[in-house]
Amino acid sequence: MIILKLGGSIITRKDKTKPTLNPVNLERIAQEISVAKIKKMVIIHGAGSFGHPHAQKYQIGSPIKNEKELARKKRGFALTQNSVKNLNHFLCHYLLKWGIPAIAIPPSSFITSKNKRIKRANLEIVEKYLEMGLVPVLHGDVVLDEDDDLKMAVISGDQLVTYLAEKLHPDRIILGSDVDGIYNRDPNRHQEAELLPVVKSMEDLEFLEGARTVDVTGGMAGKLGELLELASKGTPSEIINAGRKGILLSALKGEKVKGTLITK
Repeated sequence: MIILKLGGSIITRKDKTKPTLNPVNLERIAQEISVAKIKKMVIIHGAGSFGHPHAQKYQIGSPIKNEKELARKKRGFALTQNSVKNLNHFLCHYLLKWGIPAIAIPPSSFITSKNKRIKRANLEIVEKYLEMGLVPVLHGDVVLDEDDDLKMAVISGDQLVTYLAEKLHPDRIILGSDVDGIYNRDPNRHQEAELLPVVKSMEDLEFLEGARTVDVTGGMAGKLGELLELASKGTPSEIINAGRKGILLSALKGEKVKGTLITK
């Protein structure tokens, strides 16, 4: 079984302040997944421009000080959930177009958190879909939080990857990003930045900010932390550039591609 994570920056225009799809990438990615013919797979996608603007505007996950602020955040929670659900709908549309039996499963419907970390999740429905040969499609989402000061939180696609991997024990984890992998420095700021073919700890990064794209879910630094936790428990993962034609297809088929392996 493969867990495939598609970054929000791949399937949306994450730099936009309004929800904006990247239909060219959506079409190609769905086609490559179809051609790979994976028998058992879970797809998780980021929220991109469909989730981050609302989550940031309403500061979902920050402490709630009074009833007026709670009322405002409840609206933000609903707007965020509805928006990321729309993105999930569009991705499933493209997957279905290419013959992939995609089933949308919004995390807000079966997950709760405690202090912004997943606390409870009924994965029985996910397992049943997998047994039937269907492809569950989850996404970064807002969920109810058991912390009385928070009441709600943002659960990133990367945290979902970690949680599902620990529970479902996939054979492989592939993360499709908009970069070739993890660099020792920010390649946009340092010409001498080098792609790291293997990362085993945060110490492998010369400068942590070189692997960070600031967003509401922590960017690359947050992603790496989640993946290193998985690797320490025996589940490696690989970060590839799904924005380049054919890379995702080759990775799904088990072929060696340019990228970064996260392992212990």
